[in-house]
Amino acid sequence: MTTQPNDSEEQHASVPARRSPRDIAEQLWDAFPFGDMPWPLREVGRGGGVPMRVEEFRDGGELVVRAELPGVDPEKDVDVTVDEGVLTISAHREERTEEKQARGFRSEFRYGRFERQIRLPKGAGTDDISASYRDGVLEVRLPVPEEVPPARKITIQRS
Repeated sequence: MTTQPNDSEEQHASVPARRSPRDIAEQLWDAFPFGDMPWPLREVGRGGGVPMRVEEFRDGGELVVRAELPGVDPEKDVDVTVDEGVLTISAHREERTEEKQARGFRSEFRYGRFERQIRLPKGAGTDDISASYRDGVLEVRLPVPEEVPPARKITIQRS
């Protein structure tokens, strides 16, 4: 059964990020109870296959986007760009060499390239963006209008 969002849900809904069909398929795969069974194509062509976790919220007149990026050097390994209303956060984590023991080596750490794209709300100011990194969390702030006026219906008059 499909439900329509009510007015309060529409007002608080965030703008969806641009996602590829593969990302959508991975999200659906992760929603099912497969336990720790990995997505079949996760390791192919993608470093670790796990998207970075982000949160978005408004703080006064600013949009705040936080991304979990532990273990990266923000000056060398992280890029933040804005293009055509889309904020892109890219990061790269290098694998460190470890000494193998007699019983083998196990690593569940994720290495490789990670990227997230977030569609910005209409009217977001791209000139005053700031980014900071602390305790493994990247925080990006940019000004957004307090309220975007809702669409207005125009009455058609007969002549």
